[in-house]
Amino acid sequence: MDFEGKRVVITGAAGIHGRWFATAFAKAGARLCLSDNRADALARTVTELGLDPARTLTHATELMEESSIAELAALVAREWGAPDILLNNAGIYPGKPLLETSSAEYDGMFGINCRAPFLMAREMAKLMLAAGVRGNIINIGSGAARKMRPGRVLYCTSKTTLERLTKGFALELAPQGIRVNLVEPGFAAGSEVSPLSEKHITDTVAGIPLGRVAAPEDAAEAVMFLCSERAAYITGAVLSVEGGNSIRA
Repeated sequence: MDFEGKRVVITGAAGIHGRWFATAFAKAGARLCLSDNRADALARTVTELGLDPARTLTHATELMEESSIAELAALVAREWGAPDILLNNAGIYPGKPLLETSSAEYDGMFGINCRAPFLMAREMAKLMLAAGVRGNIINIGSGAARKMRPGRVLYCTSKTTLERLTKGFALELAPQGIRVNLVEPGFAAGSEVSPLSEKHITDTVAGIPLGRVAAPEDAAEAVMFLCSERAAYITGAVLSVEGGNSIRA
């Protein structure tokens, strides 16, 4: 798929899926704005992926702070006018029983997984509308939205909320030609932000119906399809690309 010159904003860009998305869009000719709260990891990402610094914007965004998101939006407005694509990829996956969860941990989960995508979509959509861009917003969800697991209740709930938020934005932005969809990527262990136990990794991989973890191109191809003209009549959709993991018992 050809995204030559398209302007793509990716949050959580230094993470596993974020790097995979950045790689795919860069290969397709897009210009990237990479956002993550780890400035050093962002710099490494640009270098390790061989991205052209002259075509790549970076911003150390604290997604829990509305002022930091506003700074990112201002950077995009100043350098590009507006994005063509926003990819709300950043998310956290802590696990803890509800009775042991603090209010601060609750706020952090919904702050990163729900409030930040709301603020990002709101601000980037405003830029698109001002510039007359019929753009795309993709939220990265999870099959956990359709399950409830002990120790992961808040995560599951946050992803259910994100799915509903996606459909709400899709409904309200459709008249302006901005499409909003959600992709559920497959399991990929190794996150520095939300580390997982070896038992959790082993148990999860053993239960994936298609018998493997996610490959770099799996969710990236789905995201690019939804942002392409081939998906011009798709908005408010949820596309699962996770080997059937969410349909198992």
